[in-house]
Amino acid sequence: MIYYVNACANQSGKGTKESPFKTIQQAAEIALPGDEVIVAPGIYREYVNPKNGGTKDKPIVYKSEKIKAAHITGAEPLKNWEKLEGNVYVARISNSIFGDYNPYTTLVSGDWFIAYMVAHTGDVFLNEKSMYEVRTLDEVKNPVVYKPSWDPDFTLYTWFTEQDSAKNQTVIYANFQGKDPNKENVEISVRRNCFYPSEEGKGYITLSGFTVSKAATQWAPPTAYQEGMIGPHWSKGWIIEDCEVYESKCSGISLGKYLQPENDNKWLKWKYKDGTQTERDCICQAQREGWTKENIGSHIIRRCEIHDCGQTGIVGHLGGVFSIIEDNHIHHINNKQNLAGAEIGGIKMHAAIDVIYRRNHIHHCTRGLWLDWQAQGTRVTENYFHDNTLPFDYNMNNESMGGIGEDVFIEVSHGPTLLDNNIFLSDRALKIATQGVACVHNIIAGSLDAVGTGTDNGAPTRVSPRYTPYHVPHRTEIAGFMTILHGDDKFYNNIFIQKPMRPFLKKKMEETKPNCWDDNNIKCGTYMFSKYPTFDEWKAQFEGYCGMGSVTTDRYYSELPVWSEGNLYFNGAEASSKEKDAYIDTKNEIKIDFAEKYGKPCLKTNLYEHLPLDKFKVIKTDDIAMAFEPEQKYENPDGSPITFEPDYLCKVVKKIVF
Repeated sequence: MIYYVNACANQSGKGTKESPFKTIQQAAEIALPGDEVIVAPGIYREYVNPKNGGTKDKPIVYKSEKIKAAHITGAEPLKNWEKLEGNVYVARISNSIFGDYNPYTTLVSGDWFIAYMVAHTGDVFLNEKSMYEVRTLDEVKNPVVYKPSWDPDFTLYTWFTEQDSAKNQTVIYANFQGKDPNKENVEISVRRNCFYPSEEGKGYITLSGFTVSKAATQWAPPTAYQEGMIGPHWSKGWIIEDCEVYESKCSGISLGKYLQPENDNKWLKWKYKDGTQTERDCICQAQREGWTKENIGSHIIRRCEIHDCGQTGIVGHLGGVFSIIEDNHIHHINNKQNLAGAEIGGIKMHAAIDVIYRRNHIHHCTRGLWLDWQAQGTRVTENYFHDNTLPFDYNMNNESMGGIGEDVFIEVSHGPTLLDNNIFLSDRALKIATQGVACVHNIIAGSLDAVGTGTDNGAPTRVSPRYTPYHVPHRTEIAGFMTILHGDDKFYNNIFIQKPMRPFLKKKMEETKPNCWDDNNIKCGTYMFSKYPTFDEWKAQFEGYCGMGSVTTDRYYSELPVWSEGNLYFNGAEASSKEKDAYIDTKNEIKIDFAEKYGKPCLKTNLYEHLPLDKFKVIKTDDIAMAFEPEQKYENPDGSPITFEPDYLCKVVKKIVF
């Protein structure tokens, strides 16, 4: 059955082409497996709550008749502004329009959220762009530039909200900097989600070609019910494709965790267990309650543009397993810097088991891709990362977001985590507070950070390791828990290029004292692995050891070995002292930077003039030692081996373009 929807219809019809429904929800109430919902261009100010899911062979497809022309929004226009004084206007909204969820009385909150300022889940938008919430009316009347923002000039567009309980109204004051809000496009977010089932288990739904914007979403940590403007809500087999997703208060798309009522933001509500322990509890509870490969995950997000969201472009924990995230353009995430905490990035996913991230273009995010816990069987391939470190010296003084950002952050996982044929151009390329990472055939023009640190909970006088789970290969079932020993990393045929160091970053690196979270390194290369054993050195600890009756030993808790072979180093990038065949070019200066040509991303560099192409060899799965703790190879999700062909001749960028 095909149903038709047209917001411009004079009245709601029967869902036929000649007599279409007026809202998408009317179709969502009755669509069954195998049905298709065709949506005409227009603005759909509604929350679409699919009543039914499809099946693997018969998905339910929601399709915009013209790509990105059907716009589902969580916002409503606001025109009844009255001038208060100067550039400041006031509007009053009846609370009846919000139903049981008022975004202007609901604060952003949750585990790992740093509430250094008041932030409501609602927003005020001027010409499609969210303004800056402040805490007092005086800050609306006399705004000052908010320096942590990546767009400081726009921070003078401020708003403040309060409640008039006598009239049951939400009151909003806003400074429009000389613009007349009754003549401009001014909206406020009203709805919590845009396309999101209220019930779990509505699987095999395709959302194709929509624009989706401006929902009042809540903070989405891994220990909570994780929501987004769009999301499958703990189900299987969704496809989200060819969509533009922007201006979610927190997260754009969620592949996240379901609600566990007794363990939802438990660290925030019940202080006696550390957040790490409540997360372990969440994972074990999910396994008891049906978190399996057969029931959850296997989603696809492809060819979407996701931008200008407050927390993440894509978020997920447990619910995104076995998924594919490909050919997306993700940019300008958390640039307002008005939300802070440990759950921020272009993509932030926990438990990315057998998830493939390929051919994505990720840039201008406060951290590009963050793989936290259980990055097992995860593959990051043929992606283009750049400009994911804080851009201005003055906003690096704001440490509330937990660091200064990098292209990829892999945290407290046991691997195997595979990064191959990517381009990393940010000042900081990889933060690897983890183990079991293999880097193969990448161009790396930034630093490796947090090597050997960042894996404890930071207790000042007690040992506080973070024990995290590892899984049966290619499954969700937990095989065990272990702390991070560090090492077990592999670097094959990568090109390391030391970019000119930004003075402020260099000063910060040189002044950094040893700490348990980061080293602020911006020196490029593998040099920090010089202290790690080779495999032969590590293996020698166990020779002649018969197990029972042995004297006390550190052998089971020492750093794991590191492999480094066939890498190239330019512009002073430094190799590990234990890499015997490093190619170090001290003659040529390599220039490399992001550029655009005909509106498409490309690479501006002279690198290819100086590559010794005969240096490289093809790497295969069997050439790479398996990840130590899960005893799993760097292989495809189906267990088949991978052949890693060198991809240095800019094919990564070409693949992104297409």
